[in-house]
Amino acid sequence: MKNTVIFDLDGTILNTLDDLTDAVNFALTAHNFPSHSPETVKAFVGNGIKMLIRRSVPKNCSEKIFKECFSDFCGYYSVHLEDKTAPYDGIEDLLSELKKAGFKTAVVTNKADFAAQALCKKIFGDLITVTVGAGENTRHKPFPDGTLKAMKFLGVNAENAYFVGDSDVDVKTAENAGIDFIGVLWGFREKRVLESAGAKVFAKNAGELKRLILGG
Repeated sequence: MKNTVIFDLDGTILNTLDDLTDAVNFALTAHNFPSHSPETVKAFVGNGIKMLIRRSVPKNCSEKIFKECFSDFCGYYSVHLEDKTAPYDGIEDLLSELKKAGFKTAVVTNKADFAAQALCKKIFGDLITVTVGAGENTRHKPFPDGTLKAMKFLGVNAENAYFVGDSDVDVKTAENAGIDFIGVLWGFREKRVLESAGAKVFAKNAGELKRLILGG
């Protein structure tokens, strides 16, 4: 019987795109590089912030300048990570309903751990039981490390959990952890991308997601 939901963060329960775009463009303009639109940044997100910056800088960028851009991004984002970021419609109500129903919840994300912890604590409080962000000792999704860590903390097995995400990376993460996957269609990737990765169950909004998890 399912009693646990593990969520991705960016594009799944939080719309972080505008703050990520502002931080990327701050770092780029500091080095006189062209800035990017939110749509472009959205395509770059999903494999951690180092890869985000790697994709954002010009292809001929030196390693020295890349590291400076990465540092500039981190410095700016750590201060401005919740300027425009907000939960998607219905997510807070969903989390409240899950808690009332006795479900355990976690966030597993490729977002830097410092940012993931700060955002989940400030925005969701005790509605999220444990947050696992990207760090030096945890391989990025789609490796299952973070998901397995969260399940161990919660004391649950794969058959008791859903993984909810918005990307092909999340589909493969769930597969690698042996967890049933639900794809959300309001995030950073189109349905066809999730389908091509193997996803079969989808929610168009938080209400549909609630019904898929809790029934009714």
